[in-house]
Amino acid sequence: MTPEMLYALRDQAGVPSHPVVFLILGVLTFALHIAAVQVMLGAAALTLRGAFSADLKWRRLAAAMITTAKIAVSVAIVIGVAPLLFVQVIYDPFWYTSNVLSAWWVIGFIVLLIAGYIAMYGFYWKNHDIVADGGKGGVWMVLSIALLLAVGWIVHSLTYQMLFPEQWMGWYAPNGQIDPSGRSLHLSHLPRFLFFIALSAPVTGAWLFAYRRYLQGGKEADGAYLAFLRGLAQQLMLVGGVVAVLIGAVWMLTLPEKMAWFAGSIWMWVALAALLAVVALPLVLRDQLDAGFWGYGIFGAGAVGLIVVGSSREVLRFVTLLGSHGYNALDYRITMDWYSTLLFFITFGVVGGMTLAYLLTVAWKAGQHKGDGPYVPSTGITRIGQWSVSLLVIWTLLYFGVGFWVWAR
Repeated sequence: MTPEMLYALRDQAGVPSHPVVFLILGVLTFALHIAAVQVMLGAAALTLRGAFSADLKWRRLAAAMITTAKIAVSVAIVIGVAPLLFVQVIYDPFWYTSNVLSAWWVIGFIVLLIAGYIAMYGFYWKNHDIVADGGKGGVWMVLSIALLLAVGWIVHSLTYQMLFPEQWMGWYAPNGQIDPSGRSLHLSHLPRFLFFIALSAPVTGAWLFAYRRYLQGGKEADGAYLAFLRGLAQQLMLVGGVVAVLIGAVWMLTLPEKMAWFAGSIWMWVALAALLAVVALPLVLRDQLDAGFWGYGIFGAGAVGLIVVGSSREVLRFVTLLGSHGYNALDYRITMDWYSTLLFFITFGVVGGMTLAYLLTVAWKAGQHKGDGPYVPSTGITRIGQWSVSLLVIWTLLYFGVGFWVWAR
């Protein structure tokens, strides 16, 4: 497919802000989304491993991880919308074409996602006290993991197909016969998919370091459990990190010809250095993990590492489409819309930031509370909650107010 045809498929209305904004937001939101996905997969796997164990430490961990997994699914779904939106804004000729060619799977993945979420809750509902009673209905969790991995595979295929416009016509009209059914996933790359799945091990290890530090802040008295968590977290990070790097190496060695340049590029080495630095961080910090916020810092460093990996992944996509197909995402026509741009950042940074800060603070304080009676927020925290509600009310009034004003003009 020629560059002229690709450019003709663009939205002629242009984009409401500079394409760089969408590229950066796409990377950041992808990193947040994939972090939630990896925590979900790791927590679900640990739930299965621990729920049916005779070891009470494993059972206790399973009880905590099923709660983590079901929340992580929600976070992954909510945040996962954003990178898809940013991709379709500046890569719309590629993303929409890939979706049309596999339309049946675009709809099907939503059904599978719902089924996987319900299956996870099926396991949750059947296990009221894993520590005391052990696990029940493990088939529900196995089914959930399988369905959620299938969802990931579909999205991986759709994302990968968009990078091969030279094959689109062959998929749409194989042997000259038009096939508009959209029933096929036409292309995938297993090592690429497995690399991001394998990263769930070190990411979950980083999460366990934070979970352990949280328990220490709440004056956890079970030293054996804390030691168990530290050993498991370290093992997941080291072994999982090595496995992820090896799979990543296979990915690099099996890159298609037009992407082979990436294997020896500075972007690949920067991503590798970031991953290795995160994996080695617990070994460097050692006893500092039990002091201050260092235990939480491992997960924070992991998030930064995922942003670096996401940035390298975006460079691979951008340069491939530019070099092989002459498509420059940065020369998209700009029809500047200051209102929608400012509204987005205010919503994301101010309204979302304030509300999230309140919810996280209350959850944190309540979990650390060891006094008599229920936890009661302080005056300062209550005031943050009041501001959050006020901002949400103002945002709603502004949203509908501007809409009615435009409608009435």
